Amino acid sequence: MDRRTHGQRLDADRLGAELGERATLVQFSSAFCQPCRATRRTLTEVAGMVDGVAHIEIDAEAHLALVRELDITKTPTVLVLDAEGEVVRRASGQPRTVDVVAALGHANMSDRDASPTFRNPLDCTHHASSV
Repeated sequence: MDRRTHGQRLDADRLGAELGERATLVQFSSAFCQPCRATRRTLTEVAGMVDGVAHIEIDAEAHLALVRELDITKTPTVLVLDAEGEVVRRASGQPRTVDVVAALGHANMSDRDASPTFRNPLDCTHHASSV
């Protein structure tokens, strides 16, 4: 897991939308990014299937201060936030639905360190364009 943003908290004011009751999928995208469109479909689908999960898409180019603060270097980049807005997972590239669901399960665990073999399930090898 990427430690650059782990433990950081994001709130509705900074993201421009309300957080989910249980978890939030934050997607950083850019206008002409094909993997971003596919990621949007996947995250919207998952948020619709899982109660209490919100999907927030952020235009990376329009939010450069936040992109720099969070060290977002590629689009799509997905942050998984727990119910309190803490970043618990981060990955770049186009995720699979099953991996997003697994990451959400991790975000809802009461003790995130209880599963030391859990690796970032959103990691993928798809090419993502640079921001």
